[in-house]
Parts: sequence; structure tokens; C-alpha cells
Amino acid sequence: MQIVFAASECAPFVKTGGLADVVGGLSQKILKLGHEVSVYLPLYAGVRQHLEGELNYVIRSITIPGPHSNRFAGIVDGGQRDGVKFYFVDCPEMFDRQGIYGNNGDSYGDNAERFGLFCRAVLEATKQLGVPDVFHVHDWQSALLPVLLRTVYNADPALKHSGSVLTIHNAAYQGTFPPSTVDELLLPWDIFTFDKLEHYNTFNFLKGGIVYADKVTTVSRRYAEEIQTPEFGNGLQGALSQRRADLVGILNGVDYAEWDPATDGNLAGHYTPHDLSGKRECRKDLLHAFGLDVSEDTPVIGICSRFASQKGFDLLEQIAGRLAERDVAVVALGTGEPYYEKFFRDFAYANAGRFSVQIRYDDALAHKVEAGSDIFLMPSRFEPCGLNQIYSLKYGTIPVVRATGGLDDTVEEWNPGLNSGTGFKFEAYEAQALLDTIDRALSAFYDKKQWSQLMQNGMAQDFSWDKPAREYVAVYEEAARKKA
Repeated sequence: MQIVFAASECAPFVKTGGLADVVGGLSQKILKLGHEVSVYLPLYAGVRQHLEGELNYVIRSITIPGPHSNRFAGIVDGGQRDGVKFYFVDCPEMFDRQGIYGNNGDSYGDNAERFGLFCRAVLEATKQLGVPDVFHVHDWQSALLPVLLRTVYNADPALKHSGSVLTIHNAAYQGTFPPSTVDELLLPWDIFTFDKLEHYNTFNFLKGGIVYADKVTTVSRRYAEEIQTPEFGNGLQGALSQRRADLVGILNGVDYAEWDPATDGNLAGHYTPHDLSGKRECRKDLLHAFGLDVSEDTPVIGICSRFASQKGFDLLEQIAGRLAERDVAVVALGTGEPYYEKFFRDFAYANAGRFSVQIRYDDALAHKVEAGSDIFLMPSRFEPCGLNQIYSLKYGTIPVVRATGGLDDTVEEWNPGLNSGTGFKFEAYEAQALLDTIDRALSAFYDKKQWSQLMQNGMAQDFSWDKPAREYVAVYEEAARKKA
């Protein structure tokens, strides 16, 4: 099959989170399974640095109609990476900006027009560069593509056999805009109904993709179930339940070429399940990087995350004082909501010498946190998939997580009687449940035989892209059959 990915992010060109890793990793694996893959991305200002020399335009100008005047987009050949073709939609007034989605914490007011233009440009470009069997779109930024495919382009003979798959990476981000967006994007008003794109008098990009895509996937089996409930559906649970027959949960994979303690170039020492001695060097290096000096018997708890309420840090705030009474060291890396950045700073200041935080994103340091910590903390309120707990398992760092979404799918509760399991989980979203679970992990840590078995169990897990990629190919085949 020929597959076109359309997304707002893809590693290594542009990344703000896990979406970029998924688009980059999955596209490579689909190609290795014998399919042709092209990835379309906006040509952001930050992407230009990845393109050497003068831009190579394969399409000089695509006309994108507007309500008052037309806009024009070019298609830049981004070359190939291990066989995957990359194309960039160039429209400087739309994408050549300091931020990707906004600036200084605020979203751009014309994001509907920006990503509406992107979706149209991808459809038009493929008519010249290769119409796929399936368009695979990701999150709200490209969710309008299936809508266009089934409405504005429904009678286009070039595209009539192309199917579409929408992957929801996080249902909390939906792309909601005023009703006037219908006119701004030159869409038919008959799609602005509650059973289509209208959502409590807003124009909802993600809902449109859910309604019009041939297949809908999300990034873990548990999350596919959760988003059909009011607690996790963020208002779209009705639309998702309507599509339950076409909704599939496929767990994200990870790239073990980048995340492997035996070869990771960011680490002070390397180690394997058979020789863990290098992990001690990683621990020393991590403590040095965070300015801490604690006993070898003191467990190190690592946090590497967006500092946001979604991530369960309100629970951590409630138990901070009691956690400080335990013999633990805590290192935290990330940025996010000002409230939680302040919490982590205050926490570290009040417990200097044992707790340390760095308010920034640093990829190399993130690898050091995974390798040098003993325990990795992810008490998320909800987590569609999560990648850090998977990295932690590979690095012999024991995850403590809430049993939600992909965290529940990837971490098995430790059972000392059977020597089975890979980490520690709690169900109720309560501070005491979190503290109790940390205490269970600490008890296991002090039993070196238990802890060694836990590490071995985790490092033996395989969350590579091999199995998920085959599951996606099956979804593509179903989507293609629908349009055949």
C-alpha cells in the first residue's frame, strides 16, 4: 500500500511531545513492512534548519481558496530518511513563526486557518506527487483532512479511492473554533450539525475527524475504552461511542535504537540485564547533574514530564511533606504550568540536598533521569499511552503509575509471591493511594533480591514498533477496503 502521514509534528524535524516520536517511529516501521510511506508536515521556522541548502520545491504553488482572497502554498521536498519521503507545506505567513501552535502560552488566533490550509495543501499535493491508498492523520491539527476528503473533495476522481485513518493521541486537545470557521474554510454549512462537526456551538476539528474518518485509532487499548466515558471523553464520548465499531486501541511503540541502556550515548555508563554495573555510574552521574549527594542506600525517584495537572502533580503536592519524611531523593525535569513549576521549585528549596528540579526540557538529561533513577513516578490523572514508563522498564527503573490508559496497559503490578510484574500501580485518583504505592515500591527496593527480579522483568519487556505497526497495517487495509 501507499500511505501518507499528515501531522503537525514528526521527530527529528519538530517535536513538542510524544506525537512527534510516534509519527517518526511508526512511519519507519510501516516502510520496513513493505509499504510506501510519505510524511507531510508544515514548514515551520524551526524546521528550516533541518533542510540543508536552498529549498527544493517539487510544487511551486498550490492555490488554497479563502473567503476574501486566496492563499498560496508550495511543497518542499524534504528528501528521504531511511526510505520514508518527507514533504513540507510552505506558506510563510501561516507557518514561519516563532511558535508552532502559539506564542508565550497563547494559541495563535488563526490556527483554524493555518491547519485548514495544511490539510487542503496535502490533498492537493498528493494529486501530483502520489495519491495514497490511505491518509493517516494525527490529532486535531490534521483531522480536517478526512472531512475535506468526504465533502469538498468527495467528487474528485483522483481521491475517490483513498481511505483515511485518524489517530487520537490525546482527546483533551480538540481544536475548537467559532462557527464562522465554516465560512472561513469554505466548507458546506450542512456539516455544522451536532452529529457532525458542531459541538456546543463550536467548530470542532477533532470531532470532524472522528465522524468522517474511515477508521479511528487511539494509542492504547485502555484509553480506547476510557474515551467513550464522560470522565475521559472530554465531551466527545458520544461521537466516539457512535464509532466504537471502527475505534481501535493500538499501543504506541518506542525506538529502542534511541532508548537502550546498552548503547545510549547520553549515559555515563552502559548496562544490560546480564551486567547492571553501569547503572551505578548512571546514578552517580544523575545525582551530580542535579547537585545531590545521598547515600547509596537512598532510592532515587525520577520525574521527567510536562508539569501539568493532567500528570497527577496535584496528588504529589498533597503528599510532598510526608514524602520528605522518607529516606528518598527526588529529581524532576520538565516545564509546564506556572503553578506546578513553582511547586517544584518550592519543594526543592525546602528540601535542598535531597530534592532537585530543573525547569527546562533537555533530551540528554531526560535519558540520564531514566537511567540513573531507581523509581520513575507517573501518577497521571489520565495518560493516553505514555512513553516514559516504557523507557523506564528498558532502563531497569521501576515505574510507579496510576492504572489509567497506556500506563495500565504497559505496567504489570509486582507480585512478590510469583516473582511476576514490572512495577507498582494504584487505581483511585487519591493522594493517599499514591503515597501507599510509593511505600510499596520502597519496601521492594530494600529487598535486593526482589528489586533485582523487578529490574530483570522490566528490561525483558518488548514495546518496539513491530507489533503495533502490523496492527496499523490491518487498520489501513480495512480503511482502504471501505473506499475500494
